[in-house]
Parts: sequence; C-alpha cells; structure tokens
Amino acid sequence: MDNMMEELQSKTAFTIPIFGGIPIADSCVVTWIIMAAVVLLSIIFTHKLKKVPTGSQCILEGVMDWLDKFFTDILGPHGKKYLPFLETLIIYIAFANLIGLFGFVPPTKDINVTAALAGIAIIFVQSAFVIEKGPLKWLKSFLNPINLLDLITRPLSLCMRLFGNVLGAFVVMELVKGLCPIGVPVIASAYFDIFDGLLQAYVFVFLTSLYMAEAIEEEHH
Repeated sequence: MDNMMEELQSKTAFTIPIFGGIPIADSCVVTWIIMAAVVLLSIIFTHKLKKVPTGSQCILEGVMDWLDKFFTDILGPHGKKYLPFLETLIIYIAFANLIGLFGFVPPTKDINVTAALAGIAIIFVQSAFVIEKGPLKWLKSFLNPINLLDLITRPLSLCMRLFGNVLGAFVVMELVKGLCPIGVPVIASAYFDIFDGLLQAYVFVFLTSLYMAEAIEEEHH
C-alpha cells in the first residue's frame, strides 16, 4: 500500500537551478519523451511518401482519413481548419495513456496535466467562437448564465473525467500486479492500458469537438 501511495504522488524528475530552483515533474519529462517519439514517428512514416500507398503508408493514411472524417462529421466542412488541433490532441492523449505499456508513468495520471489539457481545449473552443462569430457575440453569449456556467463546468468535467479514469486504471493495475504477478496482469493490461486508454482519448476529444461544433455552428435567421 505504501508503494502504491508513493506511485500516486507526482514526483519531481529534476530541478533547474535558476530563480531559486524550478522543479520539473516526471509527467513533464514523459510528455517531452512523447513529443520526441511523435515527431520521430512522423518523420519515419512520412519519409518517401508514394502516390500509390503501400505498407505503413496505408495504415497512416487510413488513420488520418478516419480522423478527418470523424471530426468533419461533427464540425461540418467549415470546421476543417480546426482539425490539426483536434487530431494533435487525440494523438498526444492516446500516446500519454498508452505509454504505461513501456514502463513509464502516464502523464495523464497527473491532475496538473489533465487540467492543462482541459484548459487548452476550452481556450481553443472559445477562440474558435471569436474567430467565427466575432468578439462582440462572444461577450454577449455570457449574458446567458448557462454559457457562463459551461465555461467553468466543461473544463472541470474534461479534466476530472480523464484524470479519474487514468488514475483508476493505474490503481487497478497496481493491485492486480500485487495480487497476481503472473498472467493476469497481461490480460488486465490489454483492457486498462490499451482499450481504456484509447477510449479515454476518444471521449476527451469527442466532447471537445462537440463543444467546438456548438461554438462555430452557423446561425440561421
């Protein structure tokens, strides 16, 4: 139990010796590793692209086509310019949730990370509202108390849903490893580390895209 409680705490990986010391959390370091891995994989998969795709290029194009269609169906054709953000978001969260398979602690187990992701998502949604409808309509929208409440509850919901599910999966996996160190953890990992990790990435970005669709929807008079 003591080991589990220690694992649940956000640890400081190292401290930058300036301004009295700036602590860098392990979740931040793992995020840097994810960023480097995504960039490296992007270079590898997009190197020497062919007009007629084969092998890994088929898989890559299939995934990207699915993501394009998924978000376009929600946002509509006029929302295509927001696809790079949403696709980057789901790729990062998916990698963050799956990285536990490689022995790293998922950064999404840190509430600071999920809070930052939720904050970024809502800021982007509100920015899209301003871009599509102008700052005046954006300000007027808050005359409706529900919209003001949504500005608070939506990022909180996104943050706690992702954090709670990832943390819960981590706790369950630690318990399984402690009780049944052989065999069972492999089966449990297939669900909690892979299926549930991908599901939570999907849910987070799906909700974000719904909020964005509501923000940029065309007004009919």
